[in-house]
Amino acid sequence: MKMPYGLTVAITFSVLCLSVIGAAAQGAFDLSLLNVFQGVIICPWTNDCALSPIEQQILTDIRLPRIFMALLTGAGLSITGAILQSVTRNPLADPYLFGISSGAALGAVLAMSAFTGAFSGFLAATGLSVVFNVTTGALAGGALSVFLMLTLAGKSAVQVEKLLLSGVAVSFMLSAFTSLVIYYSTPETAATLLFWLMGSFSGSNWADLILPLLAVVLGSGLFFIFSRWLVVMQLGEESAATLGVPVHKLRLGMLLVCSAVTAILVAEVGGIGFVGLMIPHIVRLLVGGQLHRVLLMSLLVGATFMIWVDVLAHSLLQDQVLPVGIVTSALGSLFFFIILKQRQSR
Repeated sequence: MKMPYGLTVAITFSVLCLSVIGAAAQGAFDLSLLNVFQGVIICPWTNDCALSPIEQQILTDIRLPRIFMALLTGAGLSITGAILQSVTRNPLADPYLFGISSGAALGAVLAMSAFTGAFSGFLAATGLSVVFNVTTGALAGGALSVFLMLTLAGKSAVQVEKLLLSGVAVSFMLSAFTSLVIYYSTPETAATLLFWLMGSFSGSNWADLILPLLAVVLGSGLFFIFSRWLVVMQLGEESAATLGVPVHKLRLGMLLVCSAVTAILVAEVGGIGFVGLMIPHIVRLLVGGQLHRVLLMSLLVGATFMIWVDVLAHSLLQDQVLPVGIVTSALGSLFFFIILKQRQSR
C-alpha cells in the first residue's frame, strides 16, 4: 500500500535536506553534523562561531557549492527525463539517449578547444570570448542535436519509436565528432576535455550556481504550466489534437526546453548520463504515474540521488575522486538492462 502523496513529498523533502547536511560532513577533513549545522545556520549570522576559519572555508567555499551543484544537476536531468518520457510515451527516453547530452557536450568541447587552441588569441582580440563561451557552445550543440534528430526522423517524427531511434543515432554521431575534436587537441587540452566529459562537481563555486539554478527553475516552471497538455498527449495524439492540443508544437517546444536545461547543466558539470532514465521510473513506483506528481518527485529524488552519487564518487577511491559520470553510467546501464528485461517479459 502506497503512502499518501503529501506525506511522501514531505518525507522526500526531509531526506533531501538531511542529505545536504550529511554530505557536507563527508570528506577528507571530517566535520560533525553539529559543525555543519552551526556553519550553515549560526555562523553566517553571528560573530560567535564554533568553527575555525579553515573549517568554515572548507564548508562554505568548497563543499556546499559542490553539493548544491549536484542537487541542481540531479533535479534538472531527472525532470527533463520525465518530460521526454512523457512527450514520447517511451520509458527509455532521457537526455543522454536522445542525443541532447551528446550535442551539448560537442558544443562545449568545441568552445573549450577554441579557448585553449589557436583561436584563443583571435577570440580575445575581437571580444567574441564574451559571446562564444562554453555555455553558448553547449546550447548551440543541444539545439543542433534536436534539429538533427527531427530531420533524421522526418515525417516519422510523429512515431515515437522512430524519434527515439533517431535520437540514439544522433547521439552516436555527435559523440564521434567529440572524440575527433579531442583526438586533434593538444595532450594538455585532451586530458582536460576527457576529465570534463566524465562529469564532476569539483571546483564549483557560488557564482557557477546562478545559471543552472535559473535553467532548472524556469524549465521546471514551463513543464508544470504545460503539464495538463502533456497529460492529454499521453492519451494519444489523435485524442489530444481533437481536444485542441497542438501536439507537434508542444513536443518540439518541450524538446527545446529540455535541450536548453540539459545544455546549461552539461556546460557546468560535463557529461552525466542515465539520471533522466532512472529517476522517473523510481518515482513512478513511489507515487504512481500522474504527471504532476512525477515531475515534483523527480526534482526531489533526483537531487537527493545525485548528492549521494557525488559522495560515493569521493569515497570509493582513497585520495582520488572518481568522475561522477562513471558512477551514473554504471548504475544506469544496469537499470537500462532491467527495464529491457521487464519489457521483454511483458
